[in-house]
Amino acid sequence: MEALIAQLVGGLVGGGVSGKAVKAADLGNIGNLIAGAVGGVGGGALLGPILGAGGMAADGMAAGGIDIAALAGQFVGGGVAGAVVQIVAGLIINKFIKKQ
Repeated sequence: MEALIAQLVGGLVGGGVSGKAVKAADLGNIGNLIAGAVGGVGGGALLGPILGAGGMAADGMAAGGIDIAALAGQFVGGGVAGAVVQIVAGLIINKFIKKQ
């Protein structure tokens, strides 16, 4: 559960920052956050194991604690994926739907 929250928060941060950094992909505050959150949860699950957060922090939970390194990997994976999804969605929406 902690990993999912870390992915969600990472996606929110990644989507918000990328929306303001890439003006052509800006969907407004709420749009950036929604796209980032969707990308963070989906992509964080894919990128987390690659970045070193394998198994939803299983090692730390077995010992009764929280594995900070695993959660940091989930956060970074969610942030990167949230930024990518927000930029792609923002460019597509702004190009074809909003600005014809």
